[in-house]
Amino acid sequence: MDTSALKNELVELVEAANDMATLENVRVTALGKKGRITDLMKTLGTMSPEERKTAGAELNLLKDEIASLIEKQAGQLKVQEMDARLAEETLDVTLSPRPERKGTIHPISQTMDELVTIFADMGFEVAEGPDLEDDFHNFTALNFPLGHPAREMHDTFYLPDDERKEGEAQKKLLRTHTSTVQIRYMLENKPPIKIICMGRVYRSDYDMTHTPVFHQMEGLVIDKSTHMGHLKGCLMDFVRNYFKIDDLPVRFRPSFFPFTEPSAEMDIGCSRKDGGLKIGAGDSWLEILGCGMVHPNVIRNCGLDPEEYQGFAFGMGIERIAMLKYGIPDLRTFFESDTRWLSHYGFDPLNRPNRATK
Repeated sequence: MDTSALKNELVELVEAANDMATLENVRVTALGKKGRITDLMKTLGTMSPEERKTAGAELNLLKDEIASLIEKQAGQLKVQEMDARLAEETLDVTLSPRPERKGTIHPISQTMDELVTIFADMGFEVAEGPDLEDDFHNFTALNFPLGHPAREMHDTFYLPDDERKEGEAQKKLLRTHTSTVQIRYMLENKPPIKIICMGRVYRSDYDMTHTPVFHQMEGLVIDKSTHMGHLKGCLMDFVRNYFKIDDLPVRFRPSFFPFTEPSAEMDIGCSRKDGGLKIGAGDSWLEILGCGMVHPNVIRNCGLDPEEYQGFAFGMGIERIAMLKYGIPDLRTFFESDTRWLSHYGFDPLNRPNRATK
């Protein structure tokens, strides 16, 4: 059997195949069930033993050679196809990627950073305390008398009583103000004290200007010589730095708080022309925070002598001052987890608060 002519024909077909589909057709033509080589191998049964031995060896050799050649050609074609695909699907890495939504800093976090920056320049340190408090730190030490409305269940989130070993019930609650941090700091540190504290506080209330959880910031100064003039100067510098208005009008009105005496509320000037609100010189006033000289009973409750030490304290709602500075109309939106709201009012993570002006 002369297989050389068939071999040359099949080799030409394999080498001429320029894609995988054509090469597959060549494989079927040569090696398929009805292929050229397969048909020849079916004739071996009609030959004599000697002829079958010789022809069978030649056909098996041809079959292996053509199969090897097809496999080699297939490898080359796959490389060519991949090169063509890569050339067609190239990505220009010099182009900017598709813009994606990026994270932003929540207005509360931004405002806290601004407060720390301003008061740090005045020499204040940051103090922290637990959200879960007891009646002593939250009320008694701060000179809240028994029966005070702030102690009532409709204002305060109380937890089940925790029985002491001696049988006396110690009421646990979610702190209603960050003043508890001031008490803990005075009990654990000796004067002079100059701190600010901020964090979540909890009260049972919910409307456009109140939520069950909100944030407060308070300041405390205790030493032997601080007086009301220092309090006024400190807070005037603060509001003018915070609102970036050097000549912001300020006034202090007498008020009452159990933990300060005398007590005052601080107002800043504003204009309400045409139904709007603009901070600065104007014909109206806006209450911004509460303050006063620390009550002697509070100083005494913290183990200090009110005849020797005195100081001042102040407190404000962080959401409130953020709303005033950044024009946010509804307090509840701070806690609604609306990404559209955060995209509008949020801050660039790299846009950190500037240091306070001197």
